[in-house]
Amino acid sequence: EANLPQSVASRIKSCVVFLAGQWGRCLGEECGSGGVQTRTLWCVHSEGWTSHHSNCPHAEQPESQRPCFKVCEWHQDLFEWEVSDWATCVLIPFPHNQVKLRTGECITAQHGIQRRSVQCVRTSNRTSVMSRICEFFSHKPEMEQACLIPCPQDCVVSDFSYWSSCSKTCGTGLQHRTRDVLATPMYGGADCPNLTHTRPCSNPLPCPPGEQHQYSLKVGPWSDCWQPQDKVVWQSGRTMLDFSSSSKDNLVKQHTQSLHHVPHHPKSWDMELGYQTRQVRCTRSDGRSAMLSLCTQDHTPVNYQTCIMPKHCEISDWSSWSPCSKTCRCQDLLPGYRIRTRHMKQIPIGGGKQCPALEEKEACNIIGDLLPHCPRYVWKSTAWGDCRVAPLLSQQDRRLGNVSGLCGGGVQTREIYCVQVPEHQSLSRPVNGRLCAGSDIPSSVQRCSILCPQPCLLSSWSSWGTCLHDNCLEPQGRKGFRQRRRQVLWEPLGVPESCPHLLESIPCEDPICYMWRVETGGRCIPSSGTCGPGSVAQRRVCVNDQGVDVSNGQCPDPAPSPTVPCEVSCPGDCVISSWSSWSSCSTSCSSKNSEGRQRRSRTMLALPGEGGKDCPASSALKEWRECNNHPCVVFHWEATSWGPCIENSSMSLNRTFLENGTVTCAVGVQNRKVTCIKMNVGQVISKRCLDSARPDGVRPCLLPCRRDCKVTPFSEWTTCPGSCLPANSTIPTQSRYRTIIHRSANGGQECPDTLYEERDCEALPQCPSYRWQTHRWQLCSLVPDSIRQGKAGPTEPCGDGLEARGVSCIGEDEEQVDMDLCLQWGGAMPPRTRPCRIPCKDDCTFTTWSKFSECSGCGTFRSRKRSLTGRSKKRDHCLRAELYPLLETEACSCNDFLSQPFGNWSSCILPESITPGFPLGVRQSGHLDQRECGHGRRYRAVTCLDWQGRPVSPSLCSESGYVEEACHVPCPLDCKLSDWSPWSPCSTPCGGGLKIRSKWLREKSFNGGRPCPKLDLKNQVSRTLIQSVATAQMLMKTTLSLLCHYCIITGHNYSWPVVIMW
Repeated sequence: EANLPQSVASRIKSCVVFLAGQWGRCLGEECGSGGVQTRTLWCVHSEGWTSHHSNCPHAEQPESQRPCFKVCEWHQDLFEWEVSDWATCVLIPFPHNQVKLRTGECITAQHGIQRRSVQCVRTSNRTSVMSRICEFFSHKPEMEQACLIPCPQDCVVSDFSYWSSCSKTCGTGLQHRTRDVLATPMYGGADCPNLTHTRPCSNPLPCPPGEQHQYSLKVGPWSDCWQPQDKVVWQSGRTMLDFSSSSKDNLVKQHTQSLHHVPHHPKSWDMELGYQTRQVRCTRSDGRSAMLSLCTQDHTPVNYQTCIMPKHCEISDWSSWSPCSKTCRCQDLLPGYRIRTRHMKQIPIGGGKQCPALEEKEACNIIGDLLPHCPRYVWKSTAWGDCRVAPLLSQQDRRLGNVSGLCGGGVQTREIYCVQVPEHQSLSRPVNGRLCAGSDIPSSVQRCSILCPQPCLLSSWSSWGTCLHDNCLEPQGRKGFRQRRRQVLWEPLGVPESCPHLLESIPCEDPICYMWRVETGGRCIPSSGTCGPGSVAQRRVCVNDQGVDVSNGQCPDPAPSPTVPCEVSCPGDCVISSWSSWSSCSTSCSSKNSEGRQRRSRTMLALPGEGGKDCPASSALKEWRECNNHPCVVFHWEATSWGPCIENSSMSLNRTFLENGTVTCAVGVQNRKVTCIKMNVGQVISKRCLDSARPDGVRPCLLPCRRDCKVTPFSEWTTCPGSCLPANSTIPTQSRYRTIIHRSANGGQECPDTLYEERDCEALPQCPSYRWQTHRWQLCSLVPDSIRQGKAGPTEPCGDGLEARGVSCIGEDEEQVDMDLCLQWGGAMPPRTRPCRIPCKDDCTFTTWSKFSECSGCGTFRSRKRSLTGRSKKRDHCLRAELYPLLETEACSCNDFLSQPFGNWSSCILPESITPGFPLGVRQSGHLDQRECGHGRRYRAVTCLDWQGRPVSPSLCSESGYVEEACHVPCPLDCKLSDWSPWSPCSTPCGGGLKIRSKWLREKSFNGGRPCPKLDLKNQVSRTLIQSVATAQMLMKTTLSLLCHYCIITGHNYSWPVVIMW
């Protein structure tokens, strides 16, 4: 270039620009701000070839070095790139961010783009940070890569030309029209249809006799690609295109080469151009050939064209056989295989012979009797985790309550890992799960249930029994106890031993140890006749305090009567119903001023008939009796829950397996506190309660064995890259892990902290760097004149041809290397030919197309124009608009899209909230104290419509396909009451009275907060809450008459809740 004229050199400089590579890693002696980053600069011509840096404008030269912060090695453990998987291959977007959607009918193979998301995250909590941080350690991974969307491409042909003139001027002739191949079929597409059509045409003038024929044009297939050769050198050489000539004309020189040349491995692949021909002839209806002009009036089909000389695929020799894949004997009895490969040295071009298979397999170790047995692999699982309900809750339910108090249906999880069946070891290290692929993998999730707390359900209290001695074996004094009992109807669930006491006792005098038990049975036997008064027999049995029969002499006199009176109704007597059940007792216990009473009643069902017994008086239809005549002093034992099982050194037990699978190692004891409680008072001395009914305070228990944490051995280290590392890549690492089989329990050894280890791989060589280098395009190559002159068509050196360029492989030292290295490391080869055209004298010339006119709206068209220039304005064939249009129109692309919301708004999504499914059967228990509230986001889907109201992809209206807005979940507010008011003065100046204090409502509960207690009409509350005014009045009157019996109180009407002070 130094010898070029200045005008040419300046023109070259205007076509070259600097291209910069990626920044390298930050280098420096010490970590800190003293590091340096560098990158490579190239001076590249617009046609793709590189030049010296001096040919590029220095004012536009970018920086090749910059300061940087070199991070310490320990910084790399804090951050890393998080890369998602590649998305599906999509077509490259058109301008204005429009994406051409693939239709149902595939047209051609198209290039696409795959994208993925890349972000810099903290390794501790996976939160994203600025990408600049990770760029200190390594280059940011590519976010896009090219991909190919192959689909069958049918043959594409142009429209038919206009019908030619009639082949004859008299009688009946032929007309024809042709069309051209625009794109050959690829990827299994449909073949090209017929390119010529003929039809008969007639003229008004009849032809002389014997001269009427029909003519048709026949076009043959293209021949093979040939190179021009002289007869002299036909056997001694070949003709090649010479691209070394500096002449601007398209010259074809003949070079004679020996057929016995020594083969060499090419450093640059030569591109040889030749020509191919086809036969175009005109035939008469009688089969004879005719002049071509009789079939073609306007344009003769092209019968020669430039082509690429075919080159067959060249491959290397076979490599050595690889080791056999089968190295051990297994049950499937299938043989192994070994592989050998060969690589491609020459790519087939120009229709050359394709490459044969580059890989070959053959069976090996078919019998395998001498091979060792293959190891077996099985799935193992860890212990099931705790049953959890929270993962099954929806976001709304998680926000409404405290997830720690959930019960009902849940899930348990465990880890599944693959191990080799051990022969001598008790534990096997985990291996890759693919080794267990042949067996069924166990489930890692199962259903479970957490029992919900169920209150203890009790029966009613029995009647108070007879006054008995505490211990009839050793009766002492005249003090005894009367007892009553109740039974457990439903055991509590989830809260063991939560039932209250089941036995109460009251002190009494003159206790006994024996009593009569009377059993009434049989029917009423009238004294005379079939009806009237009679008696019923009853059985008398003397029993002790345990209910065991004893002799009658031990029971007190008098004994119960052996019969009881009864009556059998006679016909015509008054019919009376049976007695109702006794009403509840008016008091719970008796005192000096009150005693309990119960009543029952019956009704008349039918009046007496003639001679029948009259109905009793109305007073006889009711009965009263005393009840709860015991004093208001009731005692019972109260026991706390059992404490933990603690070791008792005085007791021992051999290792025992229980039915539920747990292992016990020793016997321990459990303690609880047992106290005597006086009803409505509290704890009293133990002598006041029935000693024989005292619950146990100590009991033996079984201690489970201490269980240490059990983990698998570390797995094998993952494999490192076996060959080399790409340039500018980070150092690869390998890792290993171990799995917790079960955790420690009952004070056993805890699990180790380290379950995952990672280390750098050993130093690997850097992968070789090779790239394709393209050279300048050569002059347009046409079919030689010697061939053109012997064929129909224009003889001047013009028309369609091909341009070729050299492509070489460049190594790291900028020297040419073998081409197969670039095939392996340099990516796809750049194109080496392209079509070209040299204008002919008779070609129509035009001005350049004008710019397209502006679009006036959706659904309109835009146009552009051109005009003929020079002599083309006077040539008739150039004026045919159907062949050379001067106006082009195209539909305007409509970018007006209307977005409309679709569906309802979602729930308010709070930050870092989870929304799993919510199955049936999940119940919550306990008070829901913790709630999620605050600011969040809610979302709504968007539908996108074009200007005609048709739905299109939502991405054309918005990137995400939905709209969002801020929202707020109100936090719950509990009911707020005022402080207690001071106690009011006593309601009476003498005797017992009342003092009252109250709380007032300040703020009501909101959004699920703790509700207020029951309030009266004045929004007032007290400790004792009475449900209605009438009840309050009755209680007040009853209480005042009880407490203020020394005074007369009338006219008071208390209608608010009160606290009674004794």
